[in-house]
Amino acid sequence: MTMKLNLNDYAKCMHQSSPEKFLNLLKEQAHQVPNHSPTNIQGVHVHEGDWVTPGSIKVWNYTIDGRAEVFKEKIELDEKKVLTITDLEGDVFKIYKVYTAIWELTPRGQGSFAKLTLEYEKLNDNVPVPHKYIDLVISMTKDIDEGISKA
Repeated sequence: MTMKLNLNDYAKCMHQSSPEKFLNLLKEQAHQVPNHSPTNIQGVHVHEGDWVTPGSIKVWNYTIDGRAEVFKEKIELDEKKVLTITDLEGDVFKIYKVYTAIWELTPRGQGSFAKLTLEYEKLNDNVPVPHKYIDLVISMTKDIDEGISKA
């Protein structure tokens, strides 16, 4: 059974950057994410396709709990500016069957409000809720927002 873990379970996330800038960075300029969040993300590379074509596949190298991990993903952005990152392969699948991150950004003043949802399915009952992964995504999101709002 697929479960959902919402950012709202942790904290509200206000961005100084606009939804367009934030989503554009993740969708079309993901190779710049390590410049904004080098502690979390060490590299993003195109595996199939390119940086801007919907359905292109990218590989992310990241660090969590002091360990280097990798995931391969596909990003989709719908007309409502909801960005879905579907993980296809990687270390996260050692403990989860399904792992998908969904960002919904709503304009608020000069910035935006971010709602993040992780959809996941455990391989078994002994697998923990992916709190460490959502903490990683929150940290990366804050780093990205700070970096692009200064630019």
